Amino acid sequence: MTACIVGWAHSNFGKLADVTLEGLIVKVAREALEHAGIGPEDVDEIVLGHFNAGFSAQDFTASLVLQADDGLRFKPATRVENACATGSAAVRQGTRAIAANAARIVLVVGAEQMTTTPGPEIGKNLLKASYLPEEGDIPGGFAGVFGKIADAYFQKYGDQSDALARIAAKNHKNGVDNPYAQMRKDLGYEFCRHESERNPFVAGPLKRTDCSLVSDGAAAIVLADTQTALSMRRAVAFRANEHVQDFLPMSKRDILLFEGCEEAWTRALKRAGVALDDLSFVETHDCFTIAELIEYEAMGLARRGEGARIALEGQAEKDGRLPVNPSGGLKAKGHPIGATGVSMHALTAMQLMNEAGGIQIPGAKLGGIFNMGGAAVANYVSILERIK
Repeated sequence: MTACIVGWAHSNFGKLADVTLEGLIVKVAREALEHAGIGPEDVDEIVLGHFNAGFSAQDFTASLVLQADDGLRFKPATRVENACATGSAAVRQGTRAIAANAARIVLVVGAEQMTTTPGPEIGKNLLKASYLPEEGDIPGGFAGVFGKIADAYFQKYGDQSDALARIAAKNHKNGVDNPYAQMRKDLGYEFCRHESERNPFVAGPLKRTDCSLVSDGAAAIVLADTQTALSMRRAVAFRANEHVQDFLPMSKRDILLFEGCEEAWTRALKRAGVALDDLSFVETHDCFTIAELIEYEAMGLARRGEGARIALEGQAEKDGRLPVNPSGGLKAKGHPIGATGVSMHALTAMQLMNEAGGIQIPGAKLGGIFNMGGAAVANYVSILERIK
């Protein structure tokens, strides 16, 4: 790949009642350009990741980025969407424009405002990331989809509630030190493990602590070609950036395998010329704890059916074999859909530049990112490395 991250910006994630979607987009776009040390005149292309699906009445949003500065007027701007991987779809669009020599500098923004939508509508909007003819009536909305996956996994491999609670507790503990996180509270294993009035079952064996948060937020990165990046303040290069799309209906695949995730990781590691154990950390898509557990297997950390061991043995802790979600993940950080993939790339760049503060992995050299849309339908893997 020829693209590098040369600047970024990140809003707080959470219930942001005092801001608008437009305000979020404008804020991070301005801050990312400033962080990169460039002006709007330097930008060749703009890509906005915004899922929407009913969250915003304003459904034509690409040009909202231009509100950040009049100097962005007449720049090509496109909105992209690929369910919960919308942010990474925007990043990939930017990297491909640079790889094709169609742009030298690309501004990528991801944003979502979800919490102003009534609860029942939130569930309906999220369920649009599933195959409605077969999955549209699953109770519990998208949580019900992953509850069904968890049920099937438990039936095949046994009750994994201990492992899921370890994953939740790990990510909440990590999120305490992330200043952008929606929930900065160490809930502890016991709270995550047991059903209670504050931690009820939501869908199948999944409790509230197994589910990512409904969030508002935005993130932005500035991409540049390698030659340009090396003349700038910082340069975090893409060793790999892969996209694999799978069938939408769960009935057409073995949903416990996350084969699209596995294929994306296989391609990315091959392109980067590295092994999984070469990575310093991974930010992965823990929309539900069962997803992170299966992703351990799909990325190659564990054999099929043995992902629980990674969690129970602490291999994914910050001081473990391969730290997973040092940011707190979607579980603690929050999951404003269009922003998530861009956030993952921004936070990974921070890590590699040794600018991640309390969530810093000491000596981080290579960072891996997995972001997915739907139930392992849209699968994106990036591998990043600091080169300046």
